[in-house]
Amino acid sequence: MHYNVTAADHGLPHDPFKAIVSPRPIGWITSMDKQGRINCSPYSFFNAISDRPHMVAFGSGGMKDARAFAEETGEFTCSFCSWDLRDAMNMTSAPLPRGENEMSFAGLEAAPSVHVKPPRVKAAPAALECKWIQTVPLTSLEGVTTYFLVIGQVVGIYIDDAFIENGIVNTGKMHPVMRGGYDQYFQVGEEQMFKMTRPPGGGNFNERR
Repeated sequence: MHYNVTAADHGLPHDPFKAIVSPRPIGWITSMDKQGRINCSPYSFFNAISDRPHMVAFGSGGMKDARAFAEETGEFTCSFCSWDLRDAMNMTSAPLPRGENEMSFAGLEAAPSVHVKPPRVKAAPAALECKWIQTVPLTSLEGVTTYFLVIGQVVGIYIDDAFIENGIVNTGKMHPVMRGGYDQYFQVGEEQMFKMTRPPGGGNFNERR
């Protein structure tokens, strides 16, 4: 099939876009406002966008608390969502009143960060501590803006030592949970991981330390 996105003439019961662009990593964002209120929400429009410097970004539809708090105080964290935390992560997506703590709602324990004020999810096997850089409006060809790209620079990283083996982080052992389309998710383990070496001149992960 081939369809026009503007006309949405795909003939399917749901837009298939997010089912095609998947699996997507989940940015489990925690931010704090000036009053100390905490927001913890999962974002599937999320990814690393640079490693010099380390930067991540998440797409926020409108002025949600994660974006509002990050802009207000200039900081946020991103906790890694593992298989064991999938239900708690899903609970933190509930539309709670502004300022109500999703961590408490989901029965999660917070752990203090080192370089920023917002905490991380204590049970998460890894977390990124970020300083807000800028928010970029994602304006469409038609001049409409409904989403905003929130960009942060990573200033600190937490990794559970249990997942560091022979000097390398074993991501597969963490069993990351990623977003699919509709109500679907993906779970990856060590058995799904494989290696490939880049062609000569393409570089590899050992080139920059």
